[in-house]
Formats: sequence, structure tokens, C-alpha cells
Amino acid sequence: MTTLALFAMLFAFLILGLPVAVALGLSAILTILFFSNDTLASVALKLFEALSEHYTLLAIPFFILSSAFLSTGGIARRMIRFAVAVIGHVRGGLAMASVLACMLFAAVSGSSPATVAAIGSIVIVGMVRAGYPERFAAGVIANAGTLGILIPPSIVMLVYAAATEVSAARMFAAGLLPGLVMGLMLMIAIYVAARVKRLPRQDWAGFGEIANAGLSAIGGLMLIVIVMGAIYGGVASPTEAAAVSALYAFLVAVLFYRDMGPLKEVPWRRAGEPLTVAALRNLALMALALGQSAADAEVRRTVLLGAKTSIMLLFVIANAMLFAHVLTTERIPHEIAEAITGWGLSPWQFLIAVNVLLLIAGNFMEPSAILLIMAPILFPIATRLGVDPIHLGIIMVVNMEIGMITPPVGLNLFVTAGITGRSMSWAIRAALPWLVILLAFLIIVTYVPELSLVIPELIDQMRGIK
Repeated sequence: MTTLALFAMLFAFLILGLPVAVALGLSAILTILFFSNDTLASVALKLFEALSEHYTLLAIPFFILSSAFLSTGGIARRMIRFAVAVIGHVRGGLAMASVLACMLFAAVSGSSPATVAAIGSIVIVGMVRAGYPERFAAGVIANAGTLGILIPPSIVMLVYAAATEVSAARMFAAGLLPGLVMGLMLMIAIYVAARVKRLPRQDWAGFGEIANAGLSAIGGLMLIVIVMGAIYGGVASPTEAAAVSALYAFLVAVLFYRDMGPLKEVPWRRAGEPLTVAALRNLALMALALGQSAADAEVRRTVLLGAKTSIMLLFVIANAMLFAHVLTTERIPHEIAEAITGWGLSPWQFLIAVNVLLLIAGNFMEPSAILLIMAPILFPIATRLGVDPIHLGIIMVVNMEIGMITPPVGLNLFVTAGITGRSMSWAIRAALPWLVILLAFLIIVTYVPELSLVIPELIDQMRGIK
């Protein structure tokens, strides 16, 4: 009765159009009031514990702030230049370079919509000017942008780690190889399509341009090395690495690239100025700019944007944790696990059911909310059936990727439509042909667990963990 009431109220509130966070919290509170032996005092306690005891969640605001600085600055433009220099000379190379740029930006942003917005706003127009069909260009970016939540660091992976209490560092390690494989699959599909459609290729830029583009993008590329190196090297936890990434992104955007802040219009070196004088002048300007940055309007807007996004996401997480609290106290996941294991499902049959359930849910809800609702239910069943929790996490993340490009709530579709100025239905038609690749990739990830587990296990062996 309690289970039926909880989920009936949740779906009723969602159908009525209430925000997901409000629907989760309100259904949990009403269930406690009318159908449970729990007290309202547990509501206040759980809301406090949700954001104080889950240390991993502290990484989310830092990664969001880091992504805001990188998206606002010129990091994306420099990464695109580097990607085009590396692979743009192949037929269809500009589209393939766009996928590579999405992979690089995903490794510093942790967000799928941010990846589509940052890369797509530049490369879609560029591909159309180079002779690519606009629908082809938009479809590639909408799908490649989903790598933002698979290639680490990933905000969605942090949410799964908080919901199931698995290691966020191991989740990040598990997402690395699948992210590379998915990017490679998209590039192969682009190459085949380019050969069939006879899409244009860029001129070979030369090794000099590759070196210059790499040096230009070094500020953003080093963030990948710093964050991932600190986490996998055992130097810092994901939360500590996220804090470093936010500070680093600020310094790179304001002091190194000078894409925003007080130094935006100040050149590194004036005409005829000696190097030593330019270096001293820059040091003095940087010191002054650090003090003035808080007063800069663009920096303030970027920080405010990151804060708003963090508050919205953390509000969803807090209410989802309250919903999960009701699930746990009423032993709903335990009862569901008992029922499903009683059916005698094999692990591969269970994973089919998981994929179908998550693909349906991904059409109607935001990824973080889905994970926070479904992970506590699916996790105990998976462990009973011998499915590795890290493998389950990657399967769920890939399903969330597909949800990003399926209507009616596909976030990447909204971003793509906004960038191109086209309708939502046009963005759907552009993205759907590429969905076949993601579905094929989902099957590979689901039934080849080694793809997700080989790197975490290798890191454990290197650290001497048995």
C-alpha cells in the first residue's frame, strides 16, 4: 500500500506539471504523513544529511563552476582548432574533429548540455559554411555532446556515486574507455557517411599548425591532466580535484587566456616591448587583476550562473534523497529485490529490463533525478545477481546519454534547437539517425563488462589493492 501510494503520488504530481524536485519531495512527505510510521522530524534530518554527509556531492558545485568559466571563455574555440588540425584533413574530418573536440571538452566540463552549447555554437556554423548539411552537423553535435556525462569527470557519475555510495574515483575510471570507444564509433560512422555523401575535407594543416594549436589549447588540456592525474594518482579525492579545477579554470580564463575579467583587452606584449619588460608588466597586471576580478561584471555573471545551476541541481538531489529515505525506511527496494530475484531472472535478462526501464524514464525525466530514484532500487537487485555496481553505473549513465537526445525532455535537443534557431521537431529529426549508434554502444557496454571494469581494476592493481 505504501509503495503504491508513493509512486502514484509521484507520477500524479509529474503529470500535473510540478517540477521534478517538488514532486519527489512532496510525494515523500505525504507518504510519511499518511502511510508511514516515520515522523516529520526525519524529513528535516534527511534534508540536512543529504547535503552534509555525502562528501562526494560537494564536487558538483565546483565542477559546475569550472564548466561555467570554461564555457564562457575561449577554451572551446581553442580545442576545436586543435581537433581540426589533427583530423580535419580526412573526408568528413570537420565533423570528426567536432566529435574529438566534444570529447576533450567533456573531460573538463562534466556536463552534456554545456558540451553541446560550447562546441556546437562554433562548429555547426563552421560545418555549414564548409559544405555540410545543417541537419547532419546538428545531429553529430547533439549526439557527441552526450559524451559530456560519460567521459570523466562527470556530474551524473557523482550523483550515482552519492546515491549508491560506490567510489566516485572508480566510476570516473570506468567511464574513460567506454567514452573513447563511443567517440571512435561516432567517428567511424561519420567517415562512412562522408564517403557516401562525398562530404568535404579540410586541407592538411601540417605539423606546425598541430603544434601551435596544441600550445594554444594547452591551458584547457592541462586541466584534464591535473584533475584526472590527481584522482587516479591518489593525490586528491574527486571533491578536492573539483575544487582545484574550479580555481584553475578561473585562473586560465581570467589570467592566462584573458577571455574575461579586467585583462580582457590587455595584450600579452606590446609592439617593440622587450620580453623582460613585458613579463614584469604582466606579473604586475595579474596581481592587480586578481584583486579586481570580483568587481568584474563578466566574472560575476559566470559565478552567478554556476551558483544558480548548482542550487537547482542540489535542490533536486536533496528532494530525491528524501524520496530515497522513504524507499529505504519502508524497505521498498528490499521487497522489490526479493520479488524480482524470485522470478529467477538471469543477470542478462535483468540488464535487458534495466535498459528498457531507463530508456523509457529517460524520455520524461532529467538524468540526475532518474539516477537518484532508480539507483537505490536497482542497486540491491544487481548485487544479488552478481552484477558489478560500477558496471551497473556505467550502464545507467549510457542510458542517460540516450535520454539526452530523445524527446520530449532531451536536454541536448533543446540546446541544439537554440543554437541553430530551428524548431524542436527539426532538432529531433537531426539527432535521431545517430541514435542507432548509441543503442549499439549500449548493447556493447551492457554485455561486455570488461569495457567498463578493465581500467578501475588496473588502477587497483597498480595501487596494490587486491
